[in-house]
Amino acid sequence: MTKTIRWGIIGVGNVCEVKSGPGFQKATNSELVAVMRRDGDLAKDFAERHGVPKWYDDATPLINDPDVDAVYIATPPHVHLEYTEQIAKAGKPVFVEKPMARSFKECQAMVDVCAKADVPLWVAYYRRALPRFIKLKQLIESKAIGEVNTVSVTLRNKMIDVSNGIPWRVQPEISGGGLFVDVGVHMLDYLEYVFGAIQSVGGATANHGGQYPAEDNVVAHFVFESGVTGAGVWDFNGHDHLDQTVIVGTEGTLTYSTFGTDAIRLMTADGEQLIDVATPPHVHQPLIQTIVDELNGNGECPSTGISGARTTWVTDQIYGI
Repeated sequence: MTKTIRWGIIGVGNVCEVKSGPGFQKATNSELVAVMRRDGDLAKDFAERHGVPKWYDDATPLINDPDVDAVYIATPPHVHLEYTEQIAKAGKPVFVEKPMARSFKECQAMVDVCAKADVPLWVAYYRRALPRFIKLKQLIESKAIGEVNTVSVTLRNKMIDVSNGIPWRVQPEISGGGLFVDVGVHMLDYLEYVFGAIQSVGGATANHGGQYPAEDNVVAHFVFESGVTGAGVWDFNGHDHLDQTVIVGTEGTLTYSTFGTDAIRLMTADGEQLIDVATPPHVHQPLIQTIVDELNGNGECPSTGISGARTTWVTDQIYGI
């Protein structure tokens, strides 16, 4: 029998305002019943604004709340393992933000504790379920550009403002690295979803700007299990913005933005075709729906602890860990 999955969220920061939080309320057979933030006033404010009945300033009572069926961890990565252990030991499913953890070792510990407790573990690589990226995967699988040979990834942004303090995202002891492990992982995770696990990878990192402890420049090369080869450059000390992935096949190319919403560009001998697919307002919602459906015995979520850990393994190889 289909049931309503009642969610609790640990860490209702900015990502929960639009991207994820409302998705738990709007997904079918899903309900957001409790939220937690260490600052109780902010937790209460979020609950009141979003119509959530319960709020906490401590994760433990939320995790043990009998009205909470499953828990979403939306905190910085340094506490993902700790909270996953608590949730798993409480016998509840775990949905954790990306990057899954600060290292592959921590990711594996999360996978192991959930397996031991016999609870599912999912990771918020939500592009695997977004309509735009599903369409892109369909184009590749239907041979719209023939057999794929190679992939080229570029993400370039200006240096972030650190005048008011260094954000946790570029403090490796909290995040596990710099902006590459915060946002660049989305690009790699999606490509693994399309072309299979990365079998070999190498790279280098640098800190050109010197404005914060983490690297601001990453280059990498990789080979997928399908045989597709790839290379990427992630520069967070650039003079402008460029977000572009180019997939090259024997009969054409596909060009797209990972973080934008512009149309997919298909180039073949027949000319250029722009394929525009709308992005939902709450980008986590389609992935949340796959989790809720899986918990109700209908299908599977495409982003698991195993796949999330694999993406962190790739970043570890690039960092030389």
